[in-house]
Amino acid sequence: MRSNAETRYRCRRLLLVLLPALAVSSATATGEAVPQARVPALVLAPLFADHAVLQRDKADPVWGRAAPGETVSVTFHGRTETTKADGDGAWRVRIGPFGASSDPSDLTVSGGGTITLHDVVVGDIWLCSGQSNMEFIVDDGGDSYQVDHAESEVASAHRPLIRQLKVEQTVALRPQEGVKTGGWVPASPETVGSFTAVGYFFARDIQNATGVPIGIIDSTWGGTPVQSWMSDRARASTSIAATLEARWKAEVAQWPPERVAKQPAAMEAWRKADKEAKQKHVKNPLPWPGFAASDTSPNLPGGLFNAMIAPLLPGSIKGILWYQGESNVGHASEYGELFTAMITSWRAGFGQGDLPFYFVQLANFGDVSEVKDRGWAVLREQQARALSLPATGMAVTIDIGDSQNIHPRNKQEVGRRLALIARANAYGIPPEFSGPLLASAAVEGKTIRVRFTHAGNELQAVGGPVKSLEVAGADHQFYPADGSIEGDTLIVSSPDVPAPLAVRYAWTNAPSANLYGDSGLPAAPFRSDSW
Repeated sequence: MRSNAETRYRCRRLLLVLLPALAVSSATATGEAVPQARVPALVLAPLFADHAVLQRDKADPVWGRAAPGETVSVTFHGRTETTKADGDGAWRVRIGPFGASSDPSDLTVSGGGTITLHDVVVGDIWLCSGQSNMEFIVDDGGDSYQVDHAESEVASAHRPLIRQLKVEQTVALRPQEGVKTGGWVPASPETVGSFTAVGYFFARDIQNATGVPIGIIDSTWGGTPVQSWMSDRARASTSIAATLEARWKAEVAQWPPERVAKQPAAMEAWRKADKEAKQKHVKNPLPWPGFAASDTSPNLPGGLFNAMIAPLLPGSIKGILWYQGESNVGHASEYGELFTAMITSWRAGFGQGDLPFYFVQLANFGDVSEVKDRGWAVLREQQARALSLPATGMAVTIDIGDSQNIHPRNKQEVGRRLALIARANAYGIPPEFSGPLLASAAVEGKTIRVRFTHAGNELQAVGGPVKSLEVAGADHQFYPADGSIEGDTLIVSSPDVPAPLAVRYAWTNAPSANLYGDSGLPAAPFRSDSW
C-alpha cells in the first residue's frame, strides 16, 4: 500500500506533466467553445518530494507552476523566499545556501495552496545516467541482472541518508517540464535492490568519506545511444548532425507499421530467453530485436534528453556520473565529438559552470581472439577524448569486465573507482584516483619507451609479464610484443619488428589487461599511432 504522502506526491507529479495541456482551451466539432480546464493551484518540479535531498552550499532553485500572478513562498530551515508566478504560471525561487544536514526537516511551498515536503535533508546530489550498465540494479530478485554478492549487499543496506530518485523511462519530441518519478526513496534492505548499482556503490563510498547525505538521480535507459541523450541544439552543433538525421530517417524506413506492431512481442520473447540463459549461464539464443524506430523509440535522437533530462533542469546538483557507449560501437569514431558536445550542453542546462562529470570507460567484451574488428577499442579512445574538458574523470574498467557478458556484475569496483575520482577532484580527498595514462612513446633503437601520467613510482604487471602489447613498423602491421618495466616507464619490443614506430596496449575488444600503477588502478588502453 502506498502512503498518503506518496499518493499526494504522485498526483502532483502527474499534474505537473499534464498542466500545459490542462491550461489550453479547446472546441467542439461544431466550433462551440469548451470551458478552460481548471488549472491546479500549485505543483512542484520533479526533484521536490518527501525525503528529498537538497544540494548543500549552493543557492538551490525550487520551481514549479501556480495560477498566473500567484504569490509563491518557499520556506526551509527558517528562511523564506517569495516570488510571483508569471503569465503562464511558471515560478522559480532560489533558497539557501545551506550546509550539510542529516536532520529531517520540512520544506513548505505556499501559493494558492500549501505543499509540505517531509524528511528533507541537505547533502550532495549526483545525477546517474546512461544505458544498461548504469541502469543495472543491485538485485533483481533472481540471477539475471544483479551484482556480485547481491544478497549480502541488500542485507547490509541500512543507509537512510542515501536516497534515490528514479526517473520513469519515457520519450518526448520536445523538452518537457515534468516527468514521472518514483519519488525520493531512502536506501534500506527493502528498497536498495531497485537502486542503480553503480550509483549506490558510488554513493556509499562517498558517504563513508564525507558523512553527508547523498542523493542519486537514476535517469537511465538500456540499449540507448548517446544521441538520444543530446538536445537538438547539441546535436546540431556537431559536424555529423546531418549524418545522424539521415541515419535516423533510414532506420525509420526499415520499420514499417507491421514490423512495429510485432516488436513488443519480439522484445518480450527476447527478455524471457535472456533471463533463462543467464540462469543457465549460457548465451541468449535469440538476437536482440532492437527498438522500433518511431517517435516513441528511446533511440529517437533527443528523445531521452527531452523527456528525462530537461525536466531536471536547472536543478542544483554536485555532479554527473555517466556509463554509456555500448550502443555507439557501430559508429565508434563519431562518439568523441558527440560525447563532448553532450557534456557541454548538459552543463549549460544546469547553469552551474563546469559541473564534475565522471564517466566509465567500457570494459573488455567480445571474442578474445578478435583482432580485426576493434570497434570497442576505438570507442574507448573516443570516450577518453572527453578528458580534454575541465572537471572530467574516467574510471577505467578494462580489467574487470566479462568478455562473455556485456553487463559485468562487479559494479562495486566500478562505483569505487568513480568515487576515487570524485573524492580527489570534487572533495579534495588526496588518494590517487587514476591508473597510468599514456603520456608519450619514444623510439629508442629497436624498442619503444612508453611514459605515463599517474603511474606512481613504479608500474606493476599483475600475474606475469605485461600482456596485450603490440608494435608496428613502417608497414603498419602490428605484431605481439614484450614489455619490461623500468620504474614508471615501459620498454616494448618485438623480434618481428626491428624498427618499431608505434605501440599499442590492450587495443582490442576483449584484451587481457594486467598493467597497473602503484595505486593498484589499471592502465587505460592506449595506442601511440593514429593509423
